[in-house]
Amino acid sequence: MSKVLLINADGPEKRVAVVEDGVLAELHVERRGDHGIVGNIHKGRVVRVLPGMQASFVDVGIGRAAFLFAADVRDLSEHLADDESPEDDGTLKKPMLPGVTRTPPPIQRLLRDGQELLVQVSKEPIGSKGARITSYISLPGRRLVLMPTVDHVGISRRITDEAERERLREILERIRPPNTGFIVRTVAEGQDESILSADMDYLLKLWADIDQRAEAQRAPALLYRDLDLSLRMVRDLFAQDIDRLVIDDSDEFDRVKEFVEKFMPHFKNPIELYTGNEPLFDTFGVAVDIERAIDRRVWLKSGGYLVIDQSEALTAIDVNTGRFVGYRNLDDTILRTNLEAVKEVVTQMRLRNIGGLVIIDFIDMEREADRQKVWSALQEALKSDRMRTNALEISALGLVEMTRKRVRESLLRQFTEPCPFCAGKGYLKSAITVCYDVLREIRRQSPSLPGETLIVAVNPEVANLLADEEQEHLELLERRFGKVIVVDPRPSFHIEQFEIHVNVDQTTGSGA
Repeated sequence: MSKVLLINADGPEKRVAVVEDGVLAELHVERRGDHGIVGNIHKGRVVRVLPGMQASFVDVGIGRAAFLFAADVRDLSEHLADDESPEDDGTLKKPMLPGVTRTPPPIQRLLRDGQELLVQVSKEPIGSKGARITSYISLPGRRLVLMPTVDHVGISRRITDEAERERLREILERIRPPNTGFIVRTVAEGQDESILSADMDYLLKLWADIDQRAEAQRAPALLYRDLDLSLRMVRDLFAQDIDRLVIDDSDEFDRVKEFVEKFMPHFKNPIELYTGNEPLFDTFGVAVDIERAIDRRVWLKSGGYLVIDQSEALTAIDVNTGRFVGYRNLDDTILRTNLEAVKEVVTQMRLRNIGGLVIIDFIDMEREADRQKVWSALQEALKSDRMRTNALEISALGLVEMTRKRVRESLLRQFTEPCPFCAGKGYLKSAITVCYDVLREIRRQSPSLPGETLIVAVNPEVANLLADEEQEHLELLERRFGKVIVVDPRPSFHIEQFEIHVNVDQTTGSGA
């Protein structure tokens, strides 16, 4: 598989794309004044302990209180169990003591109002939710991740050779300072002790500087800001399987090249400055893929398609045969569509940065062997995903329930905003429904309104209905209440908006 890392930095926003075999697989965007906060380390102050939620609100100086769960409070333990599986991106599952349950002590025993503590942002604010933080600090380097608050050595799950895992573990156990933890990242595979030691020394010095600043500053205070998008992606993604790194801005090119020479001196893959007249993403053919990344429907090459619906609670992905009618029989058509959909589903989850609960509705398969093929294909496809996932086997109804780690907003929420016309609902009341709402409101208000004339201001489409199909009902209301009802079309009115006046200058009632 050919992989290219593209950095577009010649405009008002930075965009980093991972292109695999000519197809956009990942897209990361950072806009001016919108520097991500995941990975930042703060000295925070507890502002409210919530026993009923087993969590607390902590002021870290970002404008909105961050959320700290009891299980993310460092006092819970100082060690990781031997079977804990650290993540390659520098994050940890909730630490625990060997032989004990994962239920933490009550939050009120761990924290108190006004207490100051060192925390790290583990999840961006998403929607109405504030940032999520943890007191288990992790500092990612190129090959290692320092965990200064735990005593543990972990090896990336992506390093599968047992002999290599043991070699790396032995090196780390021998050279690390007492009571410090490290994760060996995937790119450290095959590296010698001197290279690992240099990475370790850098991280330890960085932590010492952060610790010193924590002692000198009062909460809330920012103690450490993670690298910006370009350097962070180079640090995390520019590995041996990346064939090229292409950058379209000369200043960014110099900055990235200096970073690579300093922290990745043994890396020999080419770093190129793009000087073409055509936009970088157009040249590599990924601009169209970015537009597809916010479409609800994604077509498959066979003619089938996916429908992707993101809601507050979960993301539902529905697989359909579409225009694909197959060649032999129905079972084979369904199997082929589902197998093709598997790869596209994983690609879209990575590209759109879909996280949280995901429900994949495959086309129903009668044969157990077919369900097993699709399940195996899904497991294999998920290996390409850097984010932690947990999927349950395909149910008898063809559903896969899974979770995917969510750290930042999805691309859909980054690139779009709720429709101002429907307020994000995706639907509106029909004109006839609003028409009947108006008639009911006239009946409700008429007895209490003074005067002999009522002015009903409505959208022109509703006005047409009232003056034509529903005119008989208006006349009945006029006779019943002894009033003249005048319909006033207002082109500026939303389809669901209406107002009832005793005259044009005084509003006495409204509905929407």
